[in-house]
Amino acid sequence: MNAPLPHSGISPITEDSWQELASHTVARIALGRVGSSLPTRETLRFALAHAQARDAVHTPLDLSALSAALQDLQLPSLQVRSAAASRAAYLQRPDQGRRLHPDSRANLLAAGVEPCDVLFVIGDGLSARAVASHALPLLAATLPLLQQQGLRVGPVVLAAEARVALADEVGECLQAAMVVMLIGERPGLSSPDSLGVYLTSAPRVGCMDSQRNCISNVRPQGLPYPLAAYKLAWLIRAGRGSGTGVALKDGSAAEQGWLDLQNRLVAATAQAG
Repeated sequence: MNAPLPHSGISPITEDSWQELASHTVARIALGRVGSSLPTRETLRFALAHAQARDAVHTPLDLSALSAALQDLQLPSLQVRSAAASRAAYLQRPDQGRRLHPDSRANLLAAGVEPCDVLFVIGDGLSARAVASHALPLLAATLPLLQQQGLRVGPVVLAAEARVALADEVGECLQAAMVVMLIGERPGLSSPDSLGVYLTSAPRVGCMDSQRNCISNVRPQGLPYPLAAYKLAWLIRAGRGSGTGVALKDGSAAEQGWLDLQNRLVAATAQAG
């Protein structure tokens, strides 16, 4: 049996000169090298991140648990599913995820829901983990801001095997002036739990993506809930007059309310640290 090699105490990893910047981002920068290869630690970190991204895509969303949590918030909910018959079909046929299953469409039309100003749809999308972690906190932060605007909010619709455009048909069936889709975004290798928010006015089947406004990367490590809620409420207020889409430019960050909120969050983070 060979004797172990002596340890010199010198790391074989050649660190990058700008390694200190890595402490400010979860992006894969300043990885270092061992000869002409990546360090083993980085290879293992990449494999873990890839596994987390795959899990985010394939793990089903627990709609029953989400519905129960909404009841605790005194929010009624309805459950629907898309035309995709399975997760495999959902991933292979994006078009099926954009349309309601005929049974779900019939149930919505028969639900007897009154027309509303804003309708929230929560869909699993490509990361159930994002929805399970962030949808309800964002919703809880947003509703008081919409109440201040005097808006009528419809029941929350929970959607399985959902793509963004599914909310168009849901909003059309329930006669909503605006629909907000909270959906799990395609996971990245540093963000398997990123929540996306899509706002569409006058929703109907056939709406184009250019008719929506998007808020991306909602999560504590990205855009925090209070700022995302402020931005969403701003877009809803502005979109009620001009409509949503490419013509609606987000000006929320120029308002004093946004700056005050941002400063409070920075101060709270510094105090907690």
